[in-house]
Amino acid sequence: MSNNYTVTVNILEKDYQVACPPEQEQELIQSASYLDRQMRNIRETGKVIGLERIAVMAALNISHELLQSSIAAEEEGEPAPEGVRQLNRKIDEALYQFRQLDIG
Repeated sequence: MSNNYTVTVNILEKDYQVACPPEQEQELIQSASYLDRQMRNIRETGKVIGLERIAVMAALNISHELLQSSIAAEEEGEPAPEGVRQLNRKIDEALYQFRQLDIG
């Protein structure tokens, strides 16, 4: 962890500090931006209330997208792309950190 540093991302008007390696900063920012758009879309429907529920719905939607990409790749005889696996790990990590912030 000595080469990790903190990056601040904004999701639904809230700042979150996330530790990441310097070479992954842009990917983290892009992921946070994508998550923010997904959560805003869900919030705008008015059907889901509460930050935690919006986050869970966004995570489910993004996980579904990843699963569909993996299935399509497998049907073509290709393993799931490394990018998909990395994004899946980042989603898991972000959800874990979100839960930690919510508890604290």
